[in-house]
Amino acid sequence: MSFKNLGLSDALLKAIDKKGYTTPSPIQQKAIPKILERKDILASAQTGTGKTAGFALPMLQILNNSKPLSKRPVRALILTPTRELAAQVYDDIRTYAAYVDLRSTVIFGGVNANPQIRTLRQGVDILVATPGRLLDLHNQKVFSLANVEMLVLDEADRMLDMGFLRDIKKILALLPNRRQNLLFSATFSKEIKQLAGSFLHHPVLVEATPENSTAEKVEQIVYRTDKSKKTDLVVKLISEGDWKQVLIFTRTKHGANRLSQKLEKANISSSAIHGNKSQGARTKALAGFKSGKVRVLVATDIAARGLDIPLLPHVINYELPNIPEDYVHRIGRTGRAGASGEAISIVSVDEDEYVRAIEKLLGERLQEETIPGFEVTETLTEVLDRKAENKAQNQRGRQNSNRKSNPKQKKGFQKRGRR
Repeated sequence: MSFKNLGLSDALLKAIDKKGYTTPSPIQQKAIPKILERKDILASAQTGTGKTAGFALPMLQILNNSKPLSKRPVRALILTPTRELAAQVYDDIRTYAAYVDLRSTVIFGGVNANPQIRTLRQGVDILVATPGRLLDLHNQKVFSLANVEMLVLDEADRMLDMGFLRDIKKILALLPNRRQNLLFSATFSKEIKQLAGSFLHHPVLVEATPENSTAEKVEQIVYRTDKSKKTDLVVKLISEGDWKQVLIFTRTKHGANRLSQKLEKANISSSAIHGNKSQGARTKALAGFKSGKVRVLVATDIAARGLDIPLLPHVINYELPNIPEDYVHRIGRTGRAGASGEAISIVSVDEDEYVRAIEKLLGERLQEETIPGFEVTETLTEVLDRKAENKAQNQRGRQNSNRKSNPKQKKGFQKRGRR
């Protein structure tokens, strides 16, 4: 099947050809014709399946075929959970819209809002946004959502994970009742189904891959070792394997920073990316990683969501996620577009329950291996005792810090009351 068979216009086919695409992906084959028929869509698709083109191409065609409105009010709204995904979606839309007369822009937090406000006031047809910045600028009456014809919730499961449900409901209340709705999610949890049922009208179900499945071409390996040996094992794998591009996941922002610093000390170029980093720092880190200047990108789940890194060969779970679906998202970063990939999980004894939850979700056992010199020597009791002691030390440190920052007032002033 070719893109021409999907009913797309010559202008869009020209942009697709320039991009180098020849055959539509499964999600594009299934979604594009239904969207062109103006159906609501409930789609199961992970990042890397071509879902952005799956909704952007028919959206551009529908908007381009309808009569333009004066002052170009927002007619299509795409909501994403993260800044990185918003920027990526916007870049793709600009590419596909190269030969049609439609304007688009992107807005997200963490950067100066003034340039975004100026662009919005000039008029745009398509708006890509994160929920917080969208509500902020709408409350300032920078733009109106009264003319929105199409709504896309991209990576809706992650939006709920990040606590955006209340914002989503606020945004839905601002939109016209008559509109086309497209919801894309990597997983269909109970919460996602409830959200979909609240605003989708007789949706067509589109699935690119079986629910919660992992890429068939991804080799998954579990290396068991002590928590204290994890960093040394990561250094050994990357150095001896001569890996040039590795995405590593940690559970916390501080953990990402610490691991990145340790890799740098081992002469492995590395950058950390997480919510505490400025947008400029995150963009710079991602650009360095894509160009090959940075060998390792250490990321938290939220920061990595939506990163478009083609042909990524290695993903390492430095710490397993406590939500098994997040494991699927993580390893879905590799093995894309028919290429093979490797997903490695470095597991200590206190993460056994996470392994079992992941295996239950996948319906298969993960392959386990041990590397000589990195055998497990710690017991679960020892690990838990050390965790408790570290927690107690941190708590004592915070208490001491609070005492220093809030010294008691001098006696004379303590006795002074209100007069």
